[in-house]
Amino acid sequence: MANEFYTIKHYINGEWVEEKGTDFTPLYNPSTGEVIGEVPMGSDALAQTAIDTAAEAFKTWKNTPIAKRMGYIFKMRELMEREQEALAYSIAIDQAKHISEARGEVRRVIEILEATASVPTLIQGDTLDNIANNINGKVVKKPLGVFGGVAPFNFPALVFGWFIPVAIATGNTFIYKPSTQSPLFMQKMIEIFMELQIPAGVINVIYGSRSVAAPWYEDARVAGVCLVGSTPTAKAMAKAAGANAKRSMLLGGAKNMLLVMEDTDMDIFIDNFLNSCYGSAGQRCLAGSIVGVVPEVYDEVCERILEASKKVVVGNAMDDGVYMGPLISKDAKENVEKYVDIALEHGGGCSLLLDGRNPDVPEKDKNGFYVGPTVLKDVTPCNPVFSTEVFGPLVSIVKVTDLDDAVNLINGSEFGNGACIFTQNMHYAETFSREAEVGMIGVNVGICAPHPYLPFGGIKGSLVGTDKVQGKDAVDFYTQNKVVTVRTYHPDPEVRAGKAKPANANVRSCVAS
Repeated sequence: MANEFYTIKHYINGEWVEEKGTDFTPLYNPSTGEVIGEVPMGSDALAQTAIDTAAEAFKTWKNTPIAKRMGYIFKMRELMEREQEALAYSIAIDQAKHISEARGEVRRVIEILEATASVPTLIQGDTLDNIANNINGKVVKKPLGVFGGVAPFNFPALVFGWFIPVAIATGNTFIYKPSTQSPLFMQKMIEIFMELQIPAGVINVIYGSRSVAAPWYEDARVAGVCLVGSTPTAKAMAKAAGANAKRSMLLGGAKNMLLVMEDTDMDIFIDNFLNSCYGSAGQRCLAGSIVGVVPEVYDEVCERILEASKKVVVGNAMDDGVYMGPLISKDAKENVEKYVDIALEHGGGCSLLLDGRNPDVPEKDKNGFYVGPTVLKDVTPCNPVFSTEVFGPLVSIVKVTDLDDAVNLINGSEFGNGACIFTQNMHYAETFSREAEVGMIGVNVGICAPHPYLPFGGIKGSLVGTDKVQGKDAVDFYTQNKVVTVRTYHPDPEVRAGKAKPANANVRSCVAS
């Protein structure tokens, strides 16, 4: 299997699709730099076919009883549980996060499916009885139609879990565009869809460039679009969706601070720092890329970060003993290296505490896309690396005056995804939670990702659109409220006119009716 060449296929109308005459883009194993497959670039015609298919499926899927729709969700969870090692393996090959992290990602999606079991409760409407004489009102949550979703390379499983389960559980159909850099997870999931025998057209998977999503904005049958990606892409999608009155759930970029106060338990901080900054090679929207430190412990924190970072083992995503795998591509590797130079050239006292460029890896992996832990010290807010989402294992240590100074720096960012504070002081924790202008806060945790029952998403430039993923927010995004006003009349005109009593008015029953 290690030497397998993967020919990726689309999935439309319940079938694998190989489009003739299409272009392909190479698929790499980032751990080795080898080409391991090819990914089709879907045509405009195929993109339209996907919409037609999903729209046709919606006609019947929306009327499928909720219990039956949930049955598919429960079975999907069961099959993912059975296939979780194979699913994790697929992520570790082309996305190249370490296999231990890939297992954790699959596990989280299984938890999301478990949380999706709450949809029948969350989708319940409301009733207002006796608004006026013989008039009742009710609010019913209804599905909207076809949704389209664009996924990034870094979390092929998690983003699937954020978008599709709640969408289909609430009665919508979906067209999913995975990243061409990490398609193997969804290929394995398509096998699960086919074993599920989920009705054809409910879920469709198409690969390609941004042109694949272009028809979504014009076609009236597409109700909304979803994205996890960069802020510029999110803004472009929001503009196109808004021009045609479509819903949008668009998660953008981030630049997250870990704030270390003077009373921090340093062992707790370092454990969380390693996962936050170097997990997934720093390629995640909640990665800590700025470490803000108050003067009282600044030197100590720098020493502890250097000591811990030197011990991080970089290497092949499949190898035991490795903590951090490669970046997704050669371009991504070169981008991190470029920003190290940019930061140092800017000056302002910034220095390189640890250089992770060109780390030592085994000979078999010498062509992989590796950057080791890289730490910049004495970074100032005017340094470009302070405000740019570099998306890699590049950490900037910043000396902050106090809590207020740190909060002001966070609030001055164009992004507002997450921020974490390390302290034993409840006043610090509560003030930080209240004042920091971000969508997700962590207290003594390095990755402030909410559990699947709660909404996930930032604010400001980190969330462009109408709703967040997960929880009740997701249910609201995928449904619309229909308000029904009902007036009832007695069937007997004489009774309605008050001229006669109902025939059974004086009859009592001993049985509830």
